[in-house]
Amino acid sequence: MLRRRLVVLAVLAYALCTLAADWPQYRGPSRNDISSETGLLTTWPKGGPTLLWTYNNAGVGYSGPAIVGDRLFTIGGRGEDEFVFALDLKNFKDGSVNEAWAAKVGPLFTWKGNNWSAGPSATPTVDGDVLYALGGLGDLVCVDVKDGKERWRKSMAKELDGEVNPIGGGPAKLGWGYTWSPLVDGDKLICTPGGPKGTVAALDKKTGQVLWRSTELTDQCCYASPQTAVIHGVKQYVILTNAGLAGVSAQDGQLLWNYKRQPRYTTEVINIPLVQDNLVYATVGAGNGCDLIRLELEDKKFKVETIYSNKTFQNHHGGVVLREGHVFGSVQQGWACQELKDGKVAWTDKKLRPGSTTFADGHFYCYCEFTGETALVEFSTKEWKEKGRFTIPQKSKLKKPSGQIWTPPVVANGRLYLRDQELLFCFDIKAK
Repeated sequence: MLRRRLVVLAVLAYALCTLAADWPQYRGPSRNDISSETGLLTTWPKGGPTLLWTYNNAGVGYSGPAIVGDRLFTIGGRGEDEFVFALDLKNFKDGSVNEAWAAKVGPLFTWKGNNWSAGPSATPTVDGDVLYALGGLGDLVCVDVKDGKERWRKSMAKELDGEVNPIGGGPAKLGWGYTWSPLVDGDKLICTPGGPKGTVAALDKKTGQVLWRSTELTDQCCYASPQTAVIHGVKQYVILTNAGLAGVSAQDGQLLWNYKRQPRYTTEVINIPLVQDNLVYATVGAGNGCDLIRLELEDKKFKVETIYSNKTFQNHHGGVVLREGHVFGSVQQGWACQELKDGKVAWTDKKLRPGSTTFADGHFYCYCEFTGETALVEFSTKEWKEKGRFTIPQKSKLKKPSGQIWTPPVVANGRLYLRDQELLFCFDIKAK
């Protein structure tokens, strides 16, 4: 009997570890680009880790993968339409992997004179037996993870009168398209359609019905995804827009606080805000810089205090990761580590050109947007400590002339996933 119980406990422990290593949404389980996975390679051999398979029909776009169990989900443009599709990770063979199903999201996002991007940029969000996928034109669909059967859909632009800030290029009220990734919170699906009816919208995740809009916050949306947080005991959604940072109540969308940045952020407001206790941090490239604010609660009202607003750290597309009070990510010419609370830069390094990153098992995975090189970098607040490097075996033939590799890397279940448009690579990074 005791042996049987031990076996059951071992199986349950394994199952919990497997679940912990899943990557069900943009930037991972907590939307912070930090994996709880351990037992990964701490150094890479010459030429990099083993390539398990290559998938060459992911389509155009910058959508990242969401991985749960033995399925990978992402979105891509094929022909004149965008599709969310699933790959069967369990049964790959001879360097290839099979597609389990594909479901149409909507028409392909593009516009005349666009030399930068086409197709979707949002990452699907998996929630139990369904997933939510957002297309570049604002088409949001809910489909079954088993077979891709559609349950409901909602248009951000047509049904919610949504608007995207077009600063930097793209059509009016659409810009570079809808790129934020849906956020599941309990029975709600949190979206940022933007526009005069409310920047934020909470939908019933089972039906798509609108539950509330943030009528006091009506900025056009940017390209950053919403983030959930509990600050001074108040659950809220932290939102980044071209105007600054804001928090709305998770209960009804009421505006709790609003940091109106001066000057406003200009183009390419992309990175999700970082939240630590009552501190909120944002960084925007293209000459904008970084901001840290402190939120205090006085007489049941939030008060915003600016800690710093400067240009010492500017991250463009690749996102940043917060570890041990330090912000890590790429900057204009390379990579940097910044102290969160005072904004001082701990170190910078130019051994790898800028790109995107994620974190797992004590190391950053740094994916260069220009060359496709990927470096394994041990976490350090003192210096760049590289433990290996390789370059993806192929480059996209469908990328726009001015586009780069802007899909962030993902680590899940002992594997590293890298995408360059239609090409999706899977590498084995589990320690033997």
